[in-house]
Amino acid sequence: MKYLSIFALLAFSSFVHANNSLPNNRHISIVGTAQLKAEPDIAVIKLEVESLKTKSIDAKRDVDDRVNNFLEGLAKFNIDEDNVSASSITTRPIYSYSNNDKQELDGYMANRNIKVTLNDIKRLNAFMDFALSVKIDEIRSIELKSSKADSLKDEVNAMAVKNAKEKGNSLASAFDAKLGKIYSINSTSNNSRYRYGANSDIERIEVTGSRISKASRPGKYLQENIVFSASISVVFDLEVK
Repeated sequence: MKYLSIFALLAFSSFVHANNSLPNNRHISIVGTAQLKAEPDIAVIKLEVESLKTKSIDAKRDVDDRVNNFLEGLAKFNIDEDNVSASSITTRPIYSYSNNDKQELDGYMANRNIKVTLNDIKRLNAFMDFALSVKIDEIRSIELKSSKADSLKDEVNAMAVKNAKEKGNSLASAFDAKLGKIYSINSTSNNSRYRYGANSDIERIEVTGSRISKASRPGKYLQENIVFSASISVVFDLEVK
């Protein structure tokens, strides 16, 4: 039993050693990070059109007519078919209950969702006014993006690598050592998030049109900044001077 316990302990130690990503010699583990802020220049707008009619076919025709009017006006915003998605439609019965809890058919609801990519963000306000003027029921969401996203991700990755090297060299020098060759790159992450600007120079988007009510002053929306971030975990060999 004693020999079995010793064997199990040795096997466990070998397993831990085999799964350890750190070298046996002197080393230093560093996490390099970087952030890069960019102004969006593209807007992805999601819209919705719906209609409630006594007959399902009438609801569908009403929705289709309004969507067609919307699509016909996109040319003035230089939006082509590749930047529009409006292919699906759904219809469903709408019921309500009377005072005696009896189910009654109110009509049929037809619904279409539209997704549009606007490559000129400066025309976003005019685009929303146009959409509401042709009886689009709802502007569901607006996502701001950068047309340079791929190159910005590459740039922020390079910045994170540089940051890791600078941290490694600084720490090694502080302990009278020298950064050696790279041993491993354990993990990387790259993401983007939106953040509202905190300075007075940030561009503002104004929405002036609304079919629901008339406001005395146009609504103002603070444009988001896109923050690209990256982190990289690396292990360097460490050489003693």
